[in-house]
Amino acid sequence: MPTGKVKWFDAEKGFGFLSQDDGPDVYVRTEALPEGSDNLKAGTRVEFGIAQGRRGDQALQVRVLDAPASVQRNQSHARRKSPEEMVPIVEDLIRLLDGVGEAYRHGRHPDARQARPTAKLLRALAGELEL
Repeated sequence: MPTGKVKWFDAEKGFGFLSQDDGPDVYVRTEALPEGSDNLKAGTRVEFGIAQGRRGDQALQVRVLDAPASVQRNQSHARRKSPEEMVPIVEDLIRLLDGVGEAYRHGRHPDARQARPTAKLLRALAGELEL
């Protein structure tokens, strides 16, 4: 059976592509994923069958060999920020979330100037909470 890595997968669209170790990229649909799974993380090592589809090779019966390690989990030895260092992060996040909430209250999505820093701070806070 061929092996490779998930190049990308969009669960919302229901498809993506796998990069073979020895060969061209292969199209993959949600139906080919392991039972109970509807998404694949980029970089995940997989094994799969191949069938000729209307638009080229298509993956069948994908089996996950190993998932990529989470960057945050690999940094578990990292020093945790002190509570004093966390105060401005949390306060900035609260201010940004207030702006995001205000946009939603007015029936619109926040613009990129609001969304990007909010997402960045949310990730930083999540990383700190996971340590």
